[in-house]
Amino acid sequence: MWNAFSSVSPLLGGVFLILLGTGGLSTFTTLRLTDGNLPSFIIGMVSTMYMLGLFLGALFTQRLIGKVGHVRAFATFGSIMSAATLAHAFLFDPWFWGFLRFVVGVCAVGMYMCTESWLNEKTDNSIRGEVFSLYQMTVYLAFGIGQFLINLPDNSGFLILSVMSILMSLAIVPVLSAQVKAPEITKPEPLNFVELWRTSPSGMSVCFVSGTIVGSIMALGPMYAHLMDLNTREVSTFMSALIFGALLFQWPIGKLSDSFDRRKIMLVVTIAATLVSVILGLGGQFKSIFLYILIALFGGCSYTLYPLAVAYTNDYLPPNLLVSGAAGLLMANGLGTSMGPIASSMFVEVVGPNGLFLFCAIIALATSVIIVLRMRERAALDVEQQAVFEVAPRTTHVVYELRAGYDQDK
Repeated sequence: MWNAFSSVSPLLGGVFLILLGTGGLSTFTTLRLTDGNLPSFIIGMVSTMYMLGLFLGALFTQRLIGKVGHVRAFATFGSIMSAATLAHAFLFDPWFWGFLRFVVGVCAVGMYMCTESWLNEKTDNSIRGEVFSLYQMTVYLAFGIGQFLINLPDNSGFLILSVMSILMSLAIVPVLSAQVKAPEITKPEPLNFVELWRTSPSGMSVCFVSGTIVGSIMALGPMYAHLMDLNTREVSTFMSALIFGALLFQWPIGKLSDSFDRRKIMLVVTIAATLVSVILGLGGQFKSIFLYILIALFGGCSYTLYPLAVAYTNDYLPPNLLVSGAAGLLMANGLGTSMGPIASSMFVEVVGPNGLFLFCAIIALATSVIIVLRMRERAALDVEQQAVFEVAPRTTHVVYELRAGYDQDK
């Protein structure tokens, strides 16, 4: 088993380096734009461009990879993303930065797709479940640790951007040096949005809402923390607490949903997210440690909604549609992630920085109402009929083939 795990370690190393660089870049750009006294709507627009790059990139990069091959595609995406990151230092302009953020988003999702395809090809069925879990842990750890890169002593930002660019370039090395035949990206069974909506209105709604909330906090969270008089070190800790809270809460809440009607668990989580958001939105300034605890709880609730919705939808999907269903839910989540920063930034323009969490509270509360209405319309499955919960990634649908292979093997 150790040999099997060691064979995928270069690929996991590549993912770790990608997210180590891109994780801190989002926080860096938001802080710099906030320091430039730009309106929150402009900051939200710049952040939306990255989310839009992830969303649109997932639609066409698969075709590009199929044409030029995984090796060339991965190297191309990595080189362009590294260059686009460093180019932020050339000109401080929100429109230029928005374009660069879009490019980084497209390249990032392309690199995820290449790496996840390789993982799927190289992983033996006997350890697919373990590798799937290890992959998720790698994603969250790298993204959380990457927040601390903004603490490098650098007033101009060039050093920070250079380090991030170097990390993205180095991500190419372990993946390209992995001794494995480049895989083919399989096309999932078709499943349109209408069919997916009919299968699980609650699942799609919660996926969209989770994307809206997560997109908003990732885009404007650093601005909120900065305007609450947190210094750069505290802002990075604030954002890391959000990510690590998501990592810590997903598994126990997910496992709890295996023993009850998942909609009841989603309802409890959305209500908890509403309450924490209200406290953050109306409570004024908090001492650092209490603020970190609150944002970790918020991350645990908001990030857990997506895998809960995926698990709930999977309860009603046949095995041959699990991957295509995951792709559809990921698109719904991506739409929310792209729209969230714009909507929340307009709310912040009117209410002030606390408006970020008041916006999240309103969205979470509305979701609670939707879940209650759906619980009246549809009877719950028996617990024995529910699929086993898995932490669901927000990268590409390709990684779901890794889990699907494991599930089929079982």
